Amino acid sequence: MLEIKDIKETKTGIEGVMSHPSFAGHEQVVFCYDKVTGLKAIIAIHDTTLGPALGGTRMWNYATESEAINDVLRLSRGMTYKAAISGLKLGGGKAVIIGDAKTQKSPQLFRKYGQFVESLGGRYITAEDVGTSTSDMVSVRESTKHVTGLPESMGGGGDPSPVTAFGVFMGMKASALEFWGSDSVKGKKVMVQGVGHVGQNLVRMLTEEGAIVLVSDINKESVDAMVKQYGATSIAAENVYDQEIDIYAPCALGATLNTENINRLGCSVVAGAANNQLAEEVQHGQQLKEKGILWAPDFLINAGGLINVYSELHGYNREVAMEQARKIYDTTLEILRKAKKEDITTIAAAKMIAEERILAARQ
Repeated sequence: MLEIKDIKETKTGIEGVMSHPSFAGHEQVVFCYDKVTGLKAIIAIHDTTLGPALGGTRMWNYATESEAINDVLRLSRGMTYKAAISGLKLGGGKAVIIGDAKTQKSPQLFRKYGQFVESLGGRYITAEDVGTSTSDMVSVRESTKHVTGLPESMGGGGDPSPVTAFGVFMGMKASALEFWGSDSVKGKKVMVQGVGHVGQNLVRMLTEEGAIVLVSDINKESVDAMVKQYGATSIAAENVYDQEIDIYAPCALGATLNTENINRLGCSVVAGAANNQLAEEVQHGQQLKEKGILWAPDFLINAGGLINVYSELHGYNREVAMEQARKIYDTTLEILRKAKKEDITTIAAAKMIAEERILAARQ
């Protein structure tokens, strides 16, 4: 039996969620459970002022439900800023499925999940994310039309990682221009932490422009592939933050920029694809600023994936998606220069611009 629990009406089992700092401003958070398939999911809709909430579904083996709640609340809020700063007519939303993506996936689970998405009547549109794939979205599509990230054969955009990586690359080049006076990364030493689909595409682009690339990932096969194919240098995970480099590109999970790791960083620029890179936005944004490290806001420069799936809603065209992602360069410069002029952190500048756009639409 399909079961949906809106946490605004649930009185048991979620103590502390309503007072969670990340919950402030969320329009709706829904808990989804199905006994037959073993589905446990949370859908968070942060803001729909600019349009329906679009955000991927992450499948992760969270240690606790509290971790899952924290992740989906942070991610959905980030999607609101990502859409607004990118000029898209979308709101912010995200979903997480609690489980091991390697052992607990099934078409039945994703079809059931699609029923929950359908029940929201288009307020939330899903897509792939960490732990989910295009083929999973095909299963979701059997239960709802409110899904993107579909194969090209179904009118979708297929793998969004090339567009995501291109947007990160544009943000990185804009950051280089602001810091060094030239947007070329030729000869720059770049540490790419996380070489999944997006990280691999980023390594390719950096190598083609002549950057010196270092890579690290918990997946040894991915690292070995980058070393063999592009001549990258492999770095052990425990040594990532101790490298004397020019640019650090976090492209794995978020919250890796904390007090300890920032103190260890030996770079001038941080620009990567990971979501929610700052463990604490205010504190660690300020710490980076005080250390003289230029941080490119993640929810801006990794927006290529969102741009790609947004394009599906209007008839997918890869060239159009890439051209939209190219604009990340100019927006990054706008934010970095605003931060410098007003002597504020780059995340404060980015959120200010995003919130102004949302406020204007609301009024």
